[in-house]
Order: sequence, then structure tokens, then C-alpha cells
Amino acid sequence: MDIVIEFFQKLHNLDELIRWGGYAVLAIIVFAETGLLAGFFLPGDSLLVTAGLFAGTGHLDIAFLFVLLSVMAIVGDSTGYWFGSLTGPALFRKEKSILFAKHHLVRAQQFYEKHGGKTIVLARFMPIVRTFAPIVAGIARMPYGKFFAYNVFGGILWVGSMLSIGYFLGRVVPGIEEKIHLVIIVIVLLSISPGFVEYVRHRSRGSSGSSGNE
Repeated sequence: MDIVIEFFQKLHNLDELIRWGGYAVLAIIVFAETGLLAGFFLPGDSLLVTAGLFAGTGHLDIAFLFVLLSVMAIVGDSTGYWFGSLTGPALFRKEKSILFAKHHLVRAQQFYEKHGGKTIVLARFMPIVRTFAPIVAGIARMPYGKFFAYNVFGGILWVGSMLSIGYFLGRVVPGIEEKIHLVIIVIVLLSISPGFVEYVRHRSRGSSGSSGNE
């Protein structure tokens, strides 16, 4: 229990979290964010970039990080898929709780209906949606072979790109470790920007529809 408490205490400070938990905590978080319903609040993008920074400054091995976290991302999405496949539409009837927010599931469903199988790749770069997208794919009974292909491609692309950003910064920017919080803020803003753009578009379409009915 002490370990769990310490984990949540350090979750807001990613550089301390990585120093504390190393490869193990990175692997657990990447899996949980993509494989567990309760993982939607975890800091996937910023965590990967920070891990890349640590690798770029010589504190972690970039090749091992890439292989380990790609595998965990792929296994996480597969877990989400099978959970969705087993629970089926009944999950949409589940009431909101501390560990479950139905509107996140609905948002992922709408995204899936719009983009189809590509959702599994695109959602990797969208916080919250990436947690629920594989579950929706399982509920929709996407053929697992097709899902797995998107899953592998998306997982490798997500992990590789985020780690590369951090690794590059760690290698070329002197003293980047002292500015790591600024890097994390930028990554978080970039991560939420697709959702913000989609929200603005949705409001714009809603306003246009209302004007047309007047």
C-alpha cells in the first residue's frame, strides 16, 4: 500500500517518478493507460517524452525503452480489445463511477464511427480516447487480425515518436533536465490540442445547425 501511495504522490512530477520506479513504472503506466479503464488519467505522452529525455542524457537505454514500451502499448490495447469484446454493449449501460466515465466511452465510439480502423492508430495520440478506443473496437467486433495490425503499427509509432522527441532534446539541448517541466507543459498542450480542435468544430457545427433552423 505504501508503494501505491508513493506512486500517486510522484505522479505529478514525472522526472521524480521515473527516478523512483525506472523501467518498471514506465511499463506499468503505458500498459495501464491503454489496457485498463481506470488508466485514462495517466500521463502517456508526457511520460514517454520524459523517458526519452532521460535516455538522451544517458540515464536510460533508448533501445530497451523502445522495445519494452512498444510491447506494453500493444499488450495494453489488446487487453482493452478483449475486455470490450467480452463486456459488449452492456458497458454503455454502466453508470458513471470514480473509475469509469461513460462520456469518454461515447466520445471514443463517435471517433471510431468516423474514422473506422484508423482510430486505433490515431487514438494513440489523443489522451483519454486512446484508453477507450480499443474497448470500442472490441465491442464493435472488429476482426482481431485487422485490429492487431493497427495496434502494432500505432503502438510502435506512438512510442517511437514520443521517445524520439525526448531523446533528441536530451541530446542537443544543454541543461534540458533543468527545464523538463517546461517541456512537459508543451507536450501536454500539444496532446490536448486535437481534442480542443474537435470541440471547437463540434460547437461550430452546432451553431451553424441552429442558425439554419431559425
